[in-house]
Amino acid sequence: MNLHQFRFVQEAARRNLNLTETAKALYTSQPGVSKAILELEEELGVDIFSRHGKRLRSITEPGQQVLKSIEIIMREVGNLKRIGEEYSKQDAGTLSIATTHTQARYVLPGPVTQLRKQFPQVNIGLHQGSPDQVARMLIDETADVGLATESLSQFEELVTLPAYEWQHVLVMRAEHPLAQVERIHLEQIASEPLVSYHPSFTGRTRIDRAFAQRQLTPNIVLEAIDSDVIKTYVRLGLGIGIVAEMAVREDPPGGELVSRPLGHLLGQNIARIAFKRGAYLRNYVYSFAELLSDRLNRSLLQRAMSGDPNDYGL
Repeated sequence: MNLHQFRFVQEAARRNLNLTETAKALYTSQPGVSKAILELEEELGVDIFSRHGKRLRSITEPGQQVLKSIEIIMREVGNLKRIGEEYSKQDAGTLSIATTHTQARYVLPGPVTQLRKQFPQVNIGLHQGSPDQVARMLIDETADVGLATESLSQFEELVTLPAYEWQHVLVMRAEHPLAQVERIHLEQIASEPLVSYHPSFTGRTRIDRAFAQRQLTPNIVLEAIDSDVIKTYVRLGLGIGIVAEMAVREDPPGGELVSRPLGHLLGQNIARIAFKRGAYLRNYVYSFAELLSDRLNRSLLQRAMSGDPNDYGL
């Protein structure tokens, strides 16, 4: 029984039981993967996978339990490596952050810049994707920390904490009639062509819910995942737009676009920071979280990672 066998079993499960893809991912041969899995099954005395000829067909019931144990073992192996790296390289390493386009563009530049000043030997890796992709990168240990508004709290494998609240804003050209209205109504938005986020990004579910509750159907003419893209098409006259408030903070007053807050219509959104459950957090990960939000500190994160069930007092 060895770590190579565990990696082969774990990767086979991740690759939908495709041994060819498993071998490619682990830079080895398919016969080698098959042999290692068979040897582990023989040593354990159970079939981890059911087979059709030489092909893996499904994960057996005892195989499910074996996989859970392997996940724990491999996670702790990763933690051992990180502990060794931290104490051999006190303030050096790579911080991998998985996040959405809006967070990467408008929220993270400040905290990332400050972290680099505090830890000049720490390199930053930014991985951008949908909230579900952010969660998957954390679970697969591609990233150390995740930041997104949607979905993260739905994954049992993750520990998530609220980092900050934000609201949507309506953006429109300065000459648009709604630019003269201080307090916008949902019916006014529904009567205009609308440019908004893709359904899986940046609080879009809250937007859809607000219209549905009022039995209104918005006239969405374009969907995008990037706030700058939405603003670009609004400038071109395609319609009015809904973006996160972070996306207009740098806009100069008296510019081409005007914005109005929509918190009274759409409510507040909560951006959450997330970590893989059971992961070992290095010093600079704690520092990054503290730079991201004044709600977060090392003590709070340590309690969260140890399983405090009460949303950590936030």
